Amino acid sequence: MTRYLITSALPYINGIKHLGNLAGSLLPADVHARFRRQTGAETLFICATDEHGTPAELAADAAGADVATYCARQHAVQADICRRFNLSFDHFGRSSSAQNRALTQHFFARLEANGFIEARTLQQVFSTADDRFLPDRYVVGTCPHCGSNRARGDQCEACTRPLDPSELIAPRSAISGSTALELRPTRHLFLRQSALEGELRAWLASRADWPPLVTSIARKWLDEGIRDRCITRDLSWGVPVPRPGFEDKVFYVWFDAPIAYIAATREWADQDPARRAWRRWWLCTDDVRYVQFLGKDNVPFHAVSFPCTLLGSRENWKTVDVIKGVNWLTHEGGKFSTSAGRGVFLDQALDLLPADRWRWWLTAHAPETADTDFAFARFAADVDHDLADTLGNFVQRVLSFVVSRYGGVVPDGGRSGTDERALAEQISRLTEQLRREHEALALRRTADAVRAIWKAANAYLVARAPWTLIKSEPDQAALVVRIAINLLGICARAAWPIIPEAAEKVLAAIGEHEDVPPFPSASDLGRIPPGRRISHPGPLFAKLGPDWAQAQRVRFAGGRPAPEELAVIPRS
Repeated sequence: MTRYLITSALPYINGIKHLGNLAGSLLPADVHARFRRQTGAETLFICATDEHGTPAELAADAAGADVATYCARQHAVQADICRRFNLSFDHFGRSSSAQNRALTQHFFARLEANGFIEARTLQQVFSTADDRFLPDRYVVGTCPHCGSNRARGDQCEACTRPLDPSELIAPRSAISGSTALELRPTRHLFLRQSALEGELRAWLASRADWPPLVTSIARKWLDEGIRDRCITRDLSWGVPVPRPGFEDKVFYVWFDAPIAYIAATREWADQDPARRAWRRWWLCTDDVRYVQFLGKDNVPFHAVSFPCTLLGSRENWKTVDVIKGVNWLTHEGGKFSTSAGRGVFLDQALDLLPADRWRWWLTAHAPETADTDFAFARFAADVDHDLADTLGNFVQRVLSFVVSRYGGVVPDGGRSGTDERALAEQISRLTEQLRREHEALALRRTADAVRAIWKAANAYLVARAPWTLIKSEPDQAALVVRIAINLLGICARAAWPIIPEAAEKVLAAIGEHEDVPPFPSASDLGRIPPGRRISHPGPLFAKLGPDWAQAQRVRFAGGRPAPEELAVIPRS
């Protein structure tokens, strides 16, 4: 039986992530991992914080902490937010771990032994005031393209144009603010990706089921000419370079960060070595299907650079089978920005609403074929319609009727007829459609398929109208109510990968308590027997409404509001 290895892009350590980060990789990966577990497949879902590189050092300095302490603190914050969003990682590791240090140095040694590492001399910015070389992001200034004063030596934060430090107007050190900068020669190590181009092209050609977005990005990088990549930096925080003459350098974050997928698996295994074996996921992998979930900006590093590392090692490492890349989520017509504080950040989102509403909307509107704009008005209208009016109303009507007319006990009696046979056929078609959409990694269509099951359940209840039948045909009313209770289970199991908290609340109310609810099927229409006592969980989703949406749009228009300014609605 196929085993499934699932990884999400590593969230960077500097600050709390925003809804765009959740929509781009973390949530889609979780939805797929939950689905695979529902089908009974052995599944390993791995992620970690990405902790090396210039931004970590800058953020630590701004926070007044040494970088190791800062990263440890921020990892705990991010892990807690992921838990509160019900992201079901088997392990959430750290790229600064001892395991990643060892594996990164191992891959370097293999690449060097195989002739894919080369030392070269570069001209790099040196700050005399700081007495150090400055990596590109340590050089700040004015963008020559848009005039923003938030440009860095690798990219403008405003217009996103790639830059070189020499292009900046009035460049200065991000550490001291000094403008006393000069170019000096320095030695760095390069991964000779150009020497692996043929193998990389053959490997890419062997991949199937990649979204057009991902394939086009990977091909573009190759067609424009694959370049050798500098894999060292003049920093103190990172994985040390084990080569004489490079003791004052560390590996480039984009060299060690993808290796952290393997290292985090090793962290997971090291926690219980008697029962866990990390090599069976990465080296003994004939039965493993590996799926990565990424935002489009991360695709080149995972479709080109990381495969070069694995191929160049000349070891039998598992390479990705499918990369699910998505476009960007924008915020009220503009770009999400961690540095500018623009958009809804994940701690704020959880202060506003429980996780399920965010999870539902971001899945149902995933930016798969184009960028998707998040707007509070649209968000509120959509979740009110889908969660409160469609699913929530069905749960409320069925359970309230059972409690009021049957004393909270699943009724006996009645025989299935034409309507029930038609319902079973419909549920069979809809659950198979849901399975196909999950397997295709089609996020929006998966949510559509879940919604279709909810609508079918509502339609059956309205058409059979047990509140009317109970007056003239009590046995038939009992049958309809019993089937409706089982439809609740089907609706909840279908929704569990997307909205696990609400789904588990519904399943608990009808006496179903599996840790991982099995994937739904038409046979579940007879799953719950007569005589079982059920409970009523109360309203699942309080409605938001346009006034709430307008208030949030105003509050978030100026960047990150203070926590006390957040309007909180009931937690139901």
